[in-house]
Amino acid sequence: MPYGAGMESDVVTNPGDFQPPRWLASPHVQSVLSASPLRRPKVRRETAGLQAVTRRVVVPCSDNVHLFAEMTPHPDPRNRRLMILIHGWEGSAESMYLLSAARRFYAAGFAIMRLNLRDHGDSHHLNEDLFHSCRLQEVVDAVAWAASELQPEQLILGGFSLGGNFALRVAAKAPAAGIDLHKVLAVCPVLDPEETMYALDAGSVIYQRYFLHRWRRSLMKKMQAFPHIYDFSELEKFKSLTAMTDFFVRQHTEYPDLHSYLKGYSLEGERLQDLQIESHVLLAEDDPVIPIAGLDRVAKSDALQVTRTRYGGHCGFLQNLNFDCWANDWLLAQL
Repeated sequence: MPYGAGMESDVVTNPGDFQPPRWLASPHVQSVLSASPLRRPKVRRETAGLQAVTRRVVVPCSDNVHLFAEMTPHPDPRNRRLMILIHGWEGSAESMYLLSAARRFYAAGFAIMRLNLRDHGDSHHLNEDLFHSCRLQEVVDAVAWAASELQPEQLILGGFSLGGNFALRVAAKAPAAGIDLHKVLAVCPVLDPEETMYALDAGSVIYQRYFLHRWRRSLMKKMQAFPHIYDFSELEKFKSLTAMTDFFVRQHTEYPDLHSYLKGYSLEGERLQDLQIESHVLLAEDDPVIPIAGLDRVAKSDALQVTRTRYGGHCGFLQNLNFDCWANDWLLAQL
């Protein structure tokens, strides 16, 4: 089938690179439209060929953990580059932004692996324990498995939102894990989870309700898969993400309190100080979910390069109502 379809970090500030029309510049319009059902027909149409040659695999990880991944081999055997993409919280391998990016990398000559985090997509039955954002080792294991199983000549890891946060944490651990990771690309990664939670609860009610609804739905699927273990029948009593996460952390994780848990996957402090893998981050200054102020508290590294745009919202970067996404251009430009 055709496939053409303590050091100073290098911070590139290019507010002019992404310039949406004025009527499309609102961060809320960008964020909401990018996830709107209106976008799905276009993405489905454009990725039909990719989806036709995609197969699901079960990725074995340590501690008997298993994750789903959607694998798309490249039709040209001479192209032995692999792009692994990770979705955001309560997204999946079928999220529109992930499929849209996958199509562009596939056309550029990459095989594609779209990884589902634990309890995302339709994977709730695979593992007894619940997902939480500090479960980094299984994602490291999944990337290591892909590197070993597929033996790519070049391995790139990309992620959006929480997936971008995971990708950067994997990059920090890749050398010690023996993973030959060429490059990491992260769009709107979670920087400071506490700030993000506050932004979701104190900002527009659109985002708070969206994530509360999707998280409740996910936990109900988990309860249906393991009714003898979980009872989430009273989730409606929680009216904020802070209250619900605090309950979840104390009842279902090894962390003693909410603060300890959120610090467990923060990129602040020294998390990326010894980063060796070339990593590129795209952040929008108007992101209503990821406050860009958190960037000032991320340790500097020569390996970390940050592009800041004035507009874009959260994983939006839509150029027009045809849903053409500037972030995909940015991703490919980093190659």
